Amino acid sequence: MSFFKNLFGGGGNRSPEVEPVTHKGFRITPTPIAEGNTFRISATVEKEIEGETRSHTLIRADTLQGREAAEEASVSKAKQVIDEQGDRIFR
Repeated sequence: MSFFKNLFGGGGNRSPEVEPVTHKGFRITPTPIAEGNTFRISATVEKEIEGETRSHTLIRADTLQGREAAEEASVSKAKQVIDEQGDRIFR
């Protein structure tokens, strides 16, 4: 049950505000999800297309022990998805 609560925003345990990282015109904001003593890999990927900001939430099954490590892994995973899918990430 807590997984779904966290997934849909009811947990209130997302990472504090961090600076976004830019990669190939996309903004990546790591948002690891706290689950007990671990953090699930998660990030928000945004890009402005034709004057409209498009957004995609990336959530993976991987968990890590520290918030900082999860933030780094979240950015890395988002970059990988951007490299593979480009703008198709928003479809």
